[in-house]
Amino acid sequence: MRQIIFDTETTGLDPAQGHRIVEIGCVEIVNRAVTGNNLHIYLNPDRDSDPEALAVHGLTTEFLADKPRFADVAAQFLEFIQGAEIIAHNAAFDVKFFNAELARAGHRQISEYCAQITDSLLHARTLYPGKRNSLDALCDRHGISNAHRTLHGALLDSQLLAEVWLAMTRGQDALLIEVDDGGQAGGAGVSLGAFDSSVLPVLTASAEELAEHEAYLASLDKSVGGACVWRALDAPVPQA
Repeated sequence: MRQIIFDTETTGLDPAQGHRIVEIGCVEIVNRAVTGNNLHIYLNPDRDSDPEALAVHGLTTEFLADKPRFADVAAQFLEFIQGAEIIAHNAAFDVKFFNAELARAGHRQISEYCAQITDSLLHARTLYPGKRNSLDALCDRHGISNAHRTLHGALLDSQLLAEVWLAMTRGQDALLIEVDDGGQAGGAGVSLGAFDSSVLPVLTASAEELAEHEAYLASLDKSVGGACVWRALDAPVPQA
């Protein structure tokens, strides 16, 4: 499964008023692993940014003057997202800007190039109703450091969102293989046979591994707002 976490920075809030994309950041996830295959592009918008937008991203007209225009990189961007699920925080904002830029460059809407568009903000609101679900709030909730984020940047925000998305969607339905009454595993027609536990080596966790495990459990506790299920499993059984 290939997913692309993406974000944009823009000259303002509305492409219908002539505002343009000035930065694109994309982070690739394959089978729930960040691959390091990123796409990061600064763009010349042929206009100034609104003061409010400039205060957010800090990308001046002078810095962007020698950067490519969207039409010059549209094919590169579309090839990168081709067939993937694309995920953005408040996706409607980014999608309307991409659709405006793609139309201006003679391309179809972004939804026709990717498999699916997912809004991580809507997903967060489902998980945490009534709570703040900005990227900064989600980083804090899941124990993800964003101390280096002084200005918004499309690639930096995509990298943070990738960590947040994996934290919000982690989980496993079960740790056990179901065995039917005939001794078959999961209905696959494979017999488990006799099991001899004496052949298994016993490996003791190091102090460093135990500390990493405890830190991971602490992040789970924080994400669920209490003790995670693993804490309950480790709790001593009351004596009758």
